[in-house]
Amino acid sequence: MAVASLTPEWISEETVRALSASLGDSSKVSGARRQALEKFRELPLEPNPLYRKYGYFAGVDLTGIDPTMKAGPVPAPDPSEGALRILHDASGTRVSLPEPLRRAGVRLETLPELWGTDEGAGESMAREATALPDRLSALSLAIVNRAYRLAVPDDCPVPVRVRDITVLSQPREAISVHRTIDAGKRSHLLVSEELFSVLPKEAARQRLFASTTELSVSEEARVGYLSLHAPDFNVVSSYNRHATLGRAARLAWVWAGVGGFRTRVRNRSFLPGNASVIDDLQSFYGTGDQAYDSAVEIHHIGTDTRGNSITRGLFRDQSRGMSRGLVRIEKDARKTLSYLSEHAMLLSRGARSDSVPVLEILCRDVKATHSSSVAPVDPEKVFYLESRGFREQEAVRMIGEGFLGHVYDRAPIAGLREMMYPFITARWDGRPIAWSPEAYPMLPEMELTGDESAAEWRFDAKLR
Repeated sequence: MAVASLTPEWISEETVRALSASLGDSSKVSGARRQALEKFRELPLEPNPLYRKYGYFAGVDLTGIDPTMKAGPVPAPDPSEGALRILHDASGTRVSLPEPLRRAGVRLETLPELWGTDEGAGESMAREATALPDRLSALSLAIVNRAYRLAVPDDCPVPVRVRDITVLSQPREAISVHRTIDAGKRSHLLVSEELFSVLPKEAARQRLFASTTELSVSEEARVGYLSLHAPDFNVVSSYNRHATLGRAARLAWVWAGVGGFRTRVRNRSFLPGNASVIDDLQSFYGTGDQAYDSAVEIHHIGTDTRGNSITRGLFRDQSRGMSRGLVRIEKDARKTLSYLSEHAMLLSRGARSDSVPVLEILCRDVKATHSSSVAPVDPEKVFYLESRGFREQEAVRMIGEGFLGHVYDRAPIAGLREMMYPFITARWDGRPIAWSPEAYPMLPEMELTGDESAAEWRFDAKLR
């Protein structure tokens, strides 16, 4: 499948100017938008020529997308008690910040006041515009129309739960969300970023969802960040997530994809803090002609850091997958322990997946390994289950669900496998996951688990 030719006709300069004016951008933010639009027209979809042949973005046509579109709010249930809820839809952003979190010092700022008055925010966006790596990232920045900055104070007395929900409801809709999250020292933060859509009533038109997250995890803080990607099959999505970890900080990126047409995920995590820990866990279930493109980077900079990246994809019909991982261990990052795993299971002859793990090791006093495979379902496992009375399709389904469950079981979120089961079941059975007044397919209540690292991840233990 060839890489699609992206054209600047997707979005016009007039549309970007109109968006900037409607949001009351400061001059620096407005200038950053213009610079990002220029980069969108100049940059390639994939900056690294080694990976361009793996791009699966054929069929993308976002001509006429409108980031200025306005419509009525989607129906939504009452916010969960004690949780900060941020709901993005065609009407804008609706926020519910519980009083206990407010009293604990949790602060939240949203557009337009954030970028209209804060010169620091404008300077940050301008710096981001100068370092854009590819065309989709540039487009995401040029049309940012939802944004917030969340600050959790040092020694926050309560764990903070955030539900960040986006619902696409209009044809040609384009929502680009930019988040800046600061987790203070010794704080506990759990964020779920959930994407759904209202099924379109008219002829299918592609829609765009872009998500950018800048996350700072301070000393001894614990953060879990779960992304549930469950829109309809007309949605093109781009995720960019960047994290920096302080001393003894712990972060778990978790990405679970069960929907969308073309989906791209880019995670970059930097560990300058000594004894910091990162878990990057991703899963994708692909059917029809869906395509999924993931790139994970983990940069070990401090000493005694730990990295664990696990990516698993399950592909049926004509779906496509691409996963690449980079673990870089700097020259002073002694006693680093890092593991990179990329595996895909193909359930149809037309399905395809590519895997490219890379280790860059500049320090000798480390342990780093990787594993990778792309293969059909194991016939011996199918035969074993058939011998126990299961039909072939039931056996394949059980094996596939267990294959993805390997990722969910390693997330520091209690019961994540059970939470994901209804979404996987719906996709396997060919049923839509739709947002409607009768059904709000949100994640249930959840909490972080596992305060201590498992024994097998100590540096003096065997790496496995």
